[in-house]
Amino acid sequence: MNDDIKKLVIIGSGPASLTAAIYAARAHLNPLVIEGSNPGGQLMGTSAVENWPGTLHIMGPQLMMNIKEQAQYFGTEFLSETVTNIETSTRPFTITTHKNRIIKSHSIIIATGATAKRLHVPGEDTYWGKGVSTCAICDGLFFKNKRVVIVGGGDTAMENASFMTKFTNDITIVHILDKLTASATMQQRILDNEHIRIIYNSTVTDIDGNGSVVTNITIRNQKTQEARKLEIDGLFIAIGYTPNTSICKGKIDTDAWGYVDLKKETQTSVEGIFAAGDVADSRYRQAITAAGSGCMAALDAEHWLRSQNI
Repeated sequence: MNDDIKKLVIIGSGPASLTAAIYAARAHLNPLVIEGSNPGGQLMGTSAVENWPGTLHIMGPQLMMNIKEQAQYFGTEFLSETVTNIETSTRPFTITTHKNRIIKSHSIIIATGATAKRLHVPGEDTYWGKGVSTCAICDGLFFKNKRVVIVGGGDTAMENASFMTKFTNDITIVHILDKLTASATMQQRILDNEHIRIIYNSTVTDIDGNGSVVTNITIRNQKTQEARKLEIDGLFIAIGYTPNTSICKGKIDTDAWGYVDLKKETQTSVEGIFAAGDVADSRYRQAITAAGSGCMAALDAEHWLRSQNI
């Protein structure tokens, strides 16, 4: 890797980052992508992807490999390290990695994504992508006429449950509290649906299967401590996301939930630093919307660099 000042450094390696890299490389910005500890992002833990335009069916890891190869083809440089700090008070910006590598860049795109909150129970890792998921919109079609459980009581859980009614009439919501926490409108939509049942005051304590797919879960009532098994075909964990913005704290503005606060399109509170994908998106959280915002961020960065005669 060259030691000169980079025109553009992209932090992250999911759809937003790699799409930004493709556009930036084709604009001759010679971008550097710092991949982080989870190269490829959330799609690396996804089995089949069927909602990527132009592709009927592709495995998540293969899709990410294809996009990375395209970015490399156009001249993107990659660094398999993790960013630990960005210094935004001086220009050019200074980026430090976990190996104490110092990189200077005129502009930055933050595309570090968000991490779905997990249950951290036995069997969760084993059956991740084998019936256990965090995205009903992504994977719902695979559970047509199947037994589905959704964990959570907020808007995300209600949205997942409502979406799943397109595919199955056997939907159960498991919620740790004695009442839902979603907005009133979202709650009522679920409460009025006869095909959705709700188990309150309960948590999932174990996920089990046949080695290939999930087949049952154990839930425990938090008041009585009674445990019972539910036979299922799919489990959607909808207890929220944590944006990966630790490197941004105190450096650029974030909202009350920790997501990057965009001031205009993809521009952050610091001129020359842009953000794309789930790190700034608490609503859509789709690979295709992340990719689209990556394109936008690259175009905005290119325009800004040109305005600075860089």
